[in-house]
This record gives sequence, C-alpha cells and structure tokens, in this order.
Amino acid sequence: MENFAITPKGLRMMLAGLVLMVAGYVLMAGGGSDDPQVFNYAMFDFRRLVAAPVVIIAGILTVVISIVKVFPDKENGKQ
Repeated sequence: MENFAITPKGLRMMLAGLVLMVAGYVLMAGGGSDDPQVFNYAMFDFRRLVAAPVVIIAGILTVVISIVKVFPDKENGKQ
C-alpha cells in the first residue's frame, strides 16, 4: 500500500465517517402518514430534527478530517 495517498488508519476513519452518515440518514427516516388528511406530528420529534443532522454532520467532519489529516506511517517511519 505504499502508492496510496491515504493510509490504512485514514481509510478506516473515512469508513467510520461513512457509517456515521448512513446512521444519521436512518435516524431521519420515517414519520410519514398513511392518511394524507391526517397530520402526523411524529415528523417533528427530537430524533429527526436534532439528533439525525448532528450525526450526519459528525460523519461529514470525520470524513473530511480523515482526508486532510496526515497520519504517520508506522511501517516505514514516514509521514
């Protein structure tokens, strides 16, 4: 893996960020109503309005940090 621009630690961190983003989208899912004449207040709960966007933003930040940060390569002693 000496020709890759990203280290294995950076790749694991990027995958963790992607998992966080998927988890945020799963948290945001649901809340629809079967009857269009009935308004469903479940779509305005804390999980969908606050928790899911915070988890998605944390995932995005994790991916950005994994791309930008230089992780030292322990095998060769290089940066």
